[in-house]
Amino acid sequence: MASKAPKKANLLDHHSIKHILDESVSEVVTSRGFVEDVRLSNVRLFIGTIIIVIALFAQFYKKFPENRDLLIACIVLYIAFNGLLQLVTYTKERNAVLFTYPPVASFTSTGLVVSSKLPRFSDAYTLTIASADPKSISANEPVNFTKSVARWFTKDGVLVEGLFWKDVEALIDQYMKEPKKGT
Repeated sequence: MASKAPKKANLLDHHSIKHILDESVSEVVTSRGFVEDVRLSNVRLFIGTIIIVIALFAQFYKKFPENRDLLIACIVLYIAFNGLLQLVTYTKERNAVLFTYPPVASFTSTGLVVSSKLPRFSDAYTLTIASADPKSISANEPVNFTKSVARWFTKDGVLVEGLFWKDVEALIDQYMKEPKKGT
C-alpha cells in the first residue's frame, strides 16, 4: 500500500470523505504505471496568475481619478479571464480527479481521465475511468462503479485501503480489458 499512516475522514463531512477517496484513487492509478498529466492544472494556474496581476495592477498603479479608464479596462479583463477560467474548468475538468499520460511501456494506449462523484447527503461514490482522448483508435469505452462509502470506512472514519485499492484496481483492469472501438 502507498502509505503507513491510516487515512482518516470525518464521516459527517462528504467533502472530507471524497477528498480521501480521490487521493487514494490517484495513488492507485499512478502505482499502475500512469504518470499524472498536469498540463491543464498549469493552464489554470497561468490564467489565475494573469487574473492576480490584473487585480494588483488595478489596485496599485495610480490613484483613482487619474486611472479611471485603465481601471475600467482592468475590470473588463478581470471578468473576461475569470470567465475563461470557469469555461476551462467547466468544459475540460468537470469532475476529474486525475489526468494521466499513457503508461510508459505502452504504444497503443491513451492516457486516462479519472473522475468521481459523491453527491451531497448520499453515500454513493461513483468512480469513472475514461480515455483522455476518446476519439483515439486505441481509446476504450469508459467504465465506472457506484458503491457505498460505508464499504471502505470503519466506524471511526479510517479508510480500509486494501478494500478500496482492490475495487479501484479491478476497475482499471476492466478498462484495460475493454475491446477497442470499431471491433
